[in-house]
Amino acid sequence: MSGLDFSSAFFAWPLLLEGAIVTAGITLTAMLAGLVWGTALAVARLSPVQPLAWLAALYVNLFRSVPLVMVILWFFLIVPEVLHGLFGRAVGDIRLASAMVAFALFEAAYYAEILRAGILSVPRGQMEAGLALGLTRGATMRGIILPQAFRNMLPLLLTQAVILFQDTSLVYVIGLADFFGMSYKIGDRDGTLPEMLILAGAVYFCIGLLISRLAARLQKRVSR
Repeated sequence: MSGLDFSSAFFAWPLLLEGAIVTAGITLTAMLAGLVWGTALAVARLSPVQPLAWLAALYVNLFRSVPLVMVILWFFLIVPEVLHGLFGRAVGDIRLASAMVAFALFEAAYYAEILRAGILSVPRGQMEAGLALGLTRGATMRGIILPQAFRNMLPLLLTQAVILFQDTSLVYVIGLADFFGMSYKIGDRDGTLPEMLILAGAVYFCIGLLISRLAARLQKRVSR
């Protein structure tokens, strides 16, 4: 290990910070948008309206059966063509936007299954009690069922967030300079590729471990 030189990382910290901002942006956008859309999908899958439940199940099964890297490439290659057809002119660099949309829609399928399990973990009497009080099914779901489902599934939601954070490194396939991509470029430029990859792996490890420990603590609180 004495032959390793990490000095280039010190001098390239502005570029690494730029890449870290891209990674954080994709992660947070996919988490928030994925949770909102995933919640809607989870509720739709449990809906008594069969066509709605069937469409939600089709969406979830489709995205859970396709590799994430393929979804990223779909949006990167197809969206510009669609926009060009709609507006009649070429669009600019949409790599970041296409990555955010791809991750959000992909993660929504996994969040939907987690939240569906959370909703099913709430006793059915809760829904019946809400209806008996004069609340609509939607109001009961929003005010009584979903808060309990989120509380029950919070550790799993955080675990999925760790997976999402790690998966953001896949944006290298569309040439987007996230933290991993920027680390690779700096290492390749300066001839310190092993060092930069070790550094990137250590950062991913530390952040993932931190969130995993938080999820474990929450799991203990929820199980009490």
